[in-house]
Amino acid sequence: MRNLNFAPLYRSAIGFDRMATLLDTLSRSEQNQPSYPPYNIELTGEDQYRITMAVAGFDRTEINVEIHQNQLTVSANKMAEKDAHTYLYQGIAARSFERRFQLADHVQVQSAHYENGLLHIDLQQLIPEAMKPRTIPISVAAGQDVLKHAANAENLAA
Repeated sequence: MRNLNFAPLYRSAIGFDRMATLLDTLSRSEQNQPSYPPYNIELTGEDQYRITMAVAGFDRTEINVEIHQNQLTVSANKMAEKDAHTYLYQGIAARSFERRFQLADHVQVQSAHYENGLLHIDLQQLIPEAMKPRTIPISVAAGQDVLKHAANAENLAA
């Protein structure tokens, strides 16, 4: 088991305590999360992501996708089967689960769809216009521009 000590970060960096707390929380919660169901996280564009979860054996109505305070929660409750089966071997896990994903600021869920036993959740990071870099135009005072032209005209005449 790996434990990270963020004390040096707290001593030398100001304003990064939220990030250190987030990393500490993520490392603790990841150790407690089961590996079921398997999932992939892929980068589909410059600021677009997709989470794909293997949820074979679940009906679409049994799966719940929620987001609350930058935390995406995918859960499923398996309904009790009406017909009792006698399995000689049961390798397909169809147990209830809950999986949590911590999303960065400004990451929004665009859509979720279920296809062939896979749940696809599309995400996009939408940075507000106020946070995007912008170019500031540089203007010249009207009086200065006229003086430069007048000085250039005098130099050309001489």
